[in-house]
Amino acid sequence: MIRETTTHSPEETIAFGRTLIELLAPPKLVLLRGDLGAGKTTLVKGIAAAFGAAEEEDVTSPTFTLVHEYRGPKVNVYHIDLYRIDTQRELDTLALDDLRAENSILLIEWGEKFPRFVRERDVEVALDREGETLRRISVIT
Repeated sequence: MIRETTTHSPEETIAFGRTLIELLAPPKLVLLRGDLGAGKTTLVKGIAAAFGAAEEEDVTSPTFTLVHEYRGPKVNVYHIDLYRIDTQRELDTLALDDLRAENSILLIEWGEKFPRFVRERDVEVALDREGETLRRISVIT
């Protein structure tokens, strides 16, 4: 199933992220696809906030730290960025399997670099930048 929407501002992208709460009930492995600046972290702000795991303003890109953990009362949200990870060995050092649990959601940017995540994903969210603030978002289940 594919669900598509267009957002016209970062605030609308965050709001759309909030609407995904039922679709992303844990445990889930979610691939976030999109070029640099497509709005992946902006979408995560809404998802993490909807689960009570973080305030929107506390969600930042994990580009350099690779993994951000947001602990909620019932759900732990892990925002993972594999942009700088190139080999299986580097991936293994992150121990992502240790993060998978009944109450966890793994939101993985650049996960398509590793076939395993493409096979194991529960949901895929593709963000396409169509203008300065315009984003086309496709949710594939």
